[in-house]
Amino acid sequence: MSFKITAYGVRSNEVESFNKLNKYDFELNLLSENLAADNVQTAAGSDAVLLRGNNLADKRNLDRLNEMGIKYVFTRTVGYNHIDVAAAKANGQLVAYVPGYSPYSVAELAFTLGLTLQRNTALAAYRSSQKDFRVQPDEFATEIHDLTVGIIGTGRIGRDEAQLWQGANAKVIGYDLYPSKEAEKYLTYVDEKELLAKADIVSLHVPYFPNSNHHYFNDEYLNNMKDGAILVNTARAEITDVAAILNAVDKGKLKGFATDVIENESKIFGKEFQNEKLPDELIQKAVELFPKVLITPHIGSYTEEALKDMISISYDNFNDVLTTGKSKNLL
Repeated sequence: MSFKITAYGVRSNEVESFNKLNKYDFELNLLSENLAADNVQTAAGSDAVLLRGNNLADKRNLDRLNEMGIKYVFTRTVGYNHIDVAAAKANGQLVAYVPGYSPYSVAELAFTLGLTLQRNTALAAYRSSQKDFRVQPDEFATEIHDLTVGIIGTGRIGRDEAQLWQGANAKVIGYDLYPSKEAEKYLTYVDEKELLAKADIVSLHVPYFPNSNHHYFNDEYLNNMKDGAILVNTARAEITDVAAILNAVDKGKLKGFATDVIENESKIFGKEFQNEKLPDELIQKAVELFPKVLITPHIGSYTEEALKDMISISYDNFNDVLTTGKSKNLL
């Protein structure tokens, strides 16, 4: 008996991996479009859907999927705040996620973004693109071995970024409510206020809990940061008060801000606006602050290794539920 999965947000270069890794011979319906409010009917005839982070699985869409008989709403991501889990459970729909994939993918992006801003690479390259080849005072930089890098959230990704900075001879300090012996190989734990005061680059790897840390990285945190420091967020956009951060960049409190995530990203990420004004005033301001502000369109997990993990674990989740009725990754 075949089991049909409609997977959303499958990029053209990912199709081969979806097919190659399909060791359970699922019937696949691979769609490049993201699940949205107006295209849920594309899942008709499927037994399951497989989502990514910027897909819309709110109560309305979940109810419509349920009406089609779709009882499996899985995501191939670590985050699952794009799924209304309570509504799914009320419908008797199962929800599963991928608890982890190659941590190096996000860690390497965070490292790259931080170094790009610190070394003024984006600034100098932008000026060259404008045919201005003068060396400017604001392109002057400090070498890595004289930098202090602060990692807030020292799980697998934060630990791996710390290892990268340590390998480049930076001093690395970290803060986490639950310190890790493994992370201590690459960083020294300090309290959060000390980290903010000392770090030239602060990199966030904190999970998002809607009822406890929404926009927690706000004016208070920014005021405690070292003047001229850099902030990098490759975790969740909702943990940061972006309006306050952009204001700090604009006023020179921060040297720069780099992020791979934005709130309500389905409105912007995956789309091309050319010369149009963006539908989000805050992100429009962020774009206008380039190259002091860098935005990447959620490419932290966009590596060959991470993709393989995301697909393989998702397929295992489906197989486990179908063969045993349960999975360790059910929510």
